[in-house]
Amino acid sequence: MLSLLDKSFPIVYMPAMINCEPAYLPFMKMHGLGNDFVVVDERGITPRVDRAVAIALADRHRGVGFDQLATISDAPDADVSLTFWNSDGSISAACGNATRCIARYVMDETGQDTLLIKTDRGQLQARDAGNGLTSVNMGHPQLSWDAVPLSTQMDTLELPIDGAPTATGMGNPHCTFFVDDADAIDLAARGAEIEHHPLFPQRTNVQFATVTGPDRLRMRVWERGVGVTLASGSSSCATAVAAVRRGLTSRDVEITLDGGVLQISWQDDGVWMTGPTAYVFDGMWRL
Repeated sequence: MLSLLDKSFPIVYMPAMINCEPAYLPFMKMHGLGNDFVVVDERGITPRVDRAVAIALADRHRGVGFDQLATISDAPDADVSLTFWNSDGSISAACGNATRCIARYVMDETGQDTLLIKTDRGQLQARDAGNGLTSVNMGHPQLSWDAVPLSTQMDTLELPIDGAPTATGMGNPHCTFFVDDADAIDLAARGAEIEHHPLFPQRTNVQFATVTGPDRLRMRVWERGVGVTLASGSSSCATAVAAVRRGLTSRDVEITLDGGVLQISWQDDGVWMTGPTAYVFDGMWRL
């Protein structure tokens, strides 16, 4: 019987197990009206976010938790480039509140009061709106059925779904219902149902909105790949556009979400969104 002291016993060393230090991914936690994000500044660091890392970080019990994850990288034709991950590991072309949070972070970092930000949605402008507020131009809304996109050609103003919602593209698809009382809606049930409606081949974000005064809306949000969120910037933009198209408000709208208030202005150069941001903490994620 061989023992470890027997020189004839073949000992195999595993270099990968010797002096192996774990890799860490630095991140920031931010939120816009409670719509919370993990932000990874990938400029100059080796670890990168992938689908598995995004899903692990998203777990609110075993990870960090977020509505979306955003990564910052360099861009030759903009100040920074952003990529957005949903909590289910899917990628979204747009995330308005995360864009505002990161715009504030980069403006504080550089001393600039305007930025050009590259996203899959396109080149977005951001600016300091004063009083601690940050504005981002989310671009022109997509109003045709194939741009939203929908699976069938139709008028996007009133869809053939119970409640006759309006479809809008803001780099991601949106389905907006105008109801008598947004707070009375079973958002978890209705949102999950509509997210996967056959009319939306890429799934959809879902909003329920109520007109509460002149140019004022109360709105609640179900985000695709995430679920119920306290706020959503792109959803607010889509809801404001839908309200204007249906003659319910002017182009300057105040929207009250579960997490707070956003100002939306549909202008000739796109849909501007203005609101507060918050930098919560820094952390290190062990890969």
